Amino acid sequence: MSMSDPISDLCTRIRNAKMRNYPTVIIPHSKIKEHILEVLQAEGFIVKWEFKEMTPQSQLIVSLKYDQWGESVIRTIKRISKPGCRVHKKVSDIKPILGGQGIAVVTTSAGVMSDRQCREKNTGGEVLCHVW
Repeated sequence: MSMSDPISDLCTRIRNAKMRNYPTVIIPHSKIKEHILEVLQAEGFIVKWEFKEMTPQSQLIVSLKYDQWGESVIRTIKRISKPGCRVHKKVSDIKPILGGQGIAVVTTSAGVMSDRQCREKNTGGEVLCHVW
C-alpha cells in the first residue's frame, strides 16, 4: 500500500508508541526518516535507531527514551509542513521551540537538521515537524 505522507506516519507511530509506553517502535524505512531519526537522536529525544533489512520492506527500529519516572522524553511530536501546505522559513524566521526546550526538524539544502543547527549554519528550509 502506498503512503501519501511518510513523515506524518513516522510522527504518528512515535506518538502512538509513547502513549502506550512501548520501548521500541517499528517504522517502514526511507532515507528522509533516517535523517529525521538522526536529528532526534543527536538532540536526545530517542535512545537509538537501527536499520533492519527485510523483504519486501526494510524497517527502522526506534528505541524511545523515557525518564526515571517512566515518562516519555518526547511530550509532543507534531507535523508542520504537509503535502498540501508546505511551510518554508528563512533562518531569521526559525525561532526556538518552547524557549529552547523543543526542536524544529528542518530540511535544508545542506541536509536535515535541527532549528539550532540551522541558526548556526545560517540556512533556512522546510520545517518538517516540531518535537518537545
